[in-house]
Amino acid sequence: MIKLSKHLILGSGSPRRKEILQNAGFEFDVETKPTSEEFDPSQMPEEIPVFLAKQKLAEFGEEYADKIVLCADTVVVLDGEILNKPANESEATEMLKALSGKKHEVITGVAFKTGNVIESFYDTCLVDFEELSDSEIEYYIKTCMPFDKAGAYGIQDFIGMIGVKSLKGSFYTVMGLPIHLVYGKLKRFIVWPTVAD
Repeated sequence: MIKLSKHLILGSGSPRRKEILQNAGFEFDVETKPTSEEFDPSQMPEEIPVFLAKQKLAEFGEEYADKIVLCADTVVVLDGEILNKPANESEATEMLKALSGKKHEVITGVAFKTGNVIESFYDTCLVDFEELSDSEIEYYIKTCMPFDKAGAYGIQDFIGMIGVKSLKGSFYTVMGLPIHLVYGKLKRFIVWPTVAD
């Protein structure tokens, strides 16, 4: 495991973000705080996930001053419109039909703090979808229940496997955490083991 000089807290209940951090080798704990996911729709699309990540981060108070707290949020943008998490099967179907055969953007915003220092950034990936049949969409929704996912899909699930034609950007940004950028920010805190001669 990769150990840091300060304890890392992932402030997200997303199993995808947890999986990414684990697979990257980081040692961390998961803690979540109830947070509003409302935002000003007049904001630029790339500002929204950063704003939401900072909202999550703001819930972690002074008792976390000696730790590193990492929060993130992901939005799907189609033709300038934000596709949030679907409330039901009907909304999920509508979203996937809209994404079918088109290109869309996935933007993940990240915010983290150590002590009183807050840093934030975002990463964007352009996703090109194949045409999806009604049967494929219905099967996916029934089997994967993508109601906790922006845009009603997870790239690591069935629809991502059979429907994503190409990506311009990081797969992990679409999955929910641009780990290449996160690693770059956390690198200065890594305590590498001493290799004996």
